[in-house]
Amino acid sequence: MSEAYREMWENLNLDLAAHDGLLSVLGKFYGDIYMSQQGRLKGMEYLDFVLSEVHGLRIKELQDAKARGRKIIGTFCVFVPEELALALDAVQVGLCAGADAGREAAETLVPRNTCALIKSFIGFKLARLCPYTESCDLIVGETTCDGKKKAYEAFAEHAPMHIMEVPQTKTEAARALWKAEVLRYMEKLEELTGKKVTAEKLAGAIKTVNARRLALQRLNRLRAAVPAPISGRDVLLINQVSFYDDPVRFTASINTLCDQLEERIKAGEGVAPADAPRVMLSGCPMAVPNWKLPYVIESSGAVIVGEESCIGTRNTRDLTDESGRTLEQMIDALCDRYMKIDCACFTPNAERLDNVESMARDLKVDGVIQYALMFCQPYAHEGIKVERRLTAGGIPSMSLETDYSMEDVEQLKTRVEAFLETVR
Repeated sequence: MSEAYREMWENLNLDLAAHDGLLSVLGKFYGDIYMSQQGRLKGMEYLDFVLSEVHGLRIKELQDAKARGRKIIGTFCVFVPEELALALDAVQVGLCAGADAGREAAETLVPRNTCALIKSFIGFKLARLCPYTESCDLIVGETTCDGKKKAYEAFAEHAPMHIMEVPQTKTEAARALWKAEVLRYMEKLEELTGKKVTAEKLAGAIKTVNARRLALQRLNRLRAAVPAPISGRDVLLINQVSFYDDPVRFTASINTLCDQLEERIKAGEGVAPADAPRVMLSGCPMAVPNWKLPYVIESSGAVIVGEESCIGTRNTRDLTDESGRTLEQMIDALCDRYMKIDCACFTPNAERLDNVESMARDLKVDGVIQYALMFCQPYAHEGIKVERRLTAGGIPSMSLETDYSMEDVEQLKTRVEAFLETVR
């Protein structure tokens, strides 16, 4: 792949030697974690292909889109409404933020005790390793934690930024603030693209994004089957790819995969024995290539059947109401849908506790593993409340805190294996 896309990467000003090294490590990591699995569905071949070309063919598609006049919007968070970008014929993509890359450079802009995700997206930029960041006409940040808020100030000196103010409560005043921010973001996109959002275009965009959410909802429902028909690693990969891939193409591929899953369920087949411990992950998002903990869990004999995170049900649980006919009604529907997100930035956040418990019961889990990145205060704080709720409901749980390094793999494995022994 390297030679075919070398000129494109040069034009994006990537550090080619360092980028080659990254792709080499990523390829081996992917092979060890994903291609070593037994009984994978044929439909996963599409996801393997997308990941193998994530810095190649997909970047070429973005460059071709730019050549046709389309704008590329980069995001870090599920609060940024993709529907608005699509309504203006822009392309929205997630950005690199899941590996321990460019850490030393990042620590010249943010403190060392900053969470790995923040240091990662800054490190990828400063080390010139992320072709997505370099392809963007605009990068959209959001105020979901203090670390991000301050990091975006520094990041804005290196990339074109727009910041959306995410409210911290769900009062009427907070809803009004959020609507003002959505409208301000829409105006920014209209200025960038030289186009206007119309009711017709926005209605189509809402349908497109809802269709992707419906496909992922279908996938998550099928995971309630016993034995589990698909590994947690594979579903994590699917969710990660959803932030990069063309939404229409991705939706079709996931519905095809779900057809195969339904056949597997009818045949009583699974990727793990029926008595394998069923685990749900809860907490921080896992960006590509943050696959460490899922690999540790599933290589210890369990199967992950759900992810309560932004790279999981938090991003797909709620649809946008499609009944609106005017632009104003559709904007209100978007605001209502995105305010349902139960991010740990909100206070109080009782609905997240309800969602974690109901999801654990729906998926028939034997235990919940709460995952937090080191120095992620919102999810660390909420982890205490989540554990209390689960304990009161008779659902075993444990909390793990880690980062993107591989230094604690053996320690994590020891703790996971001990937890699984208690739930078997």
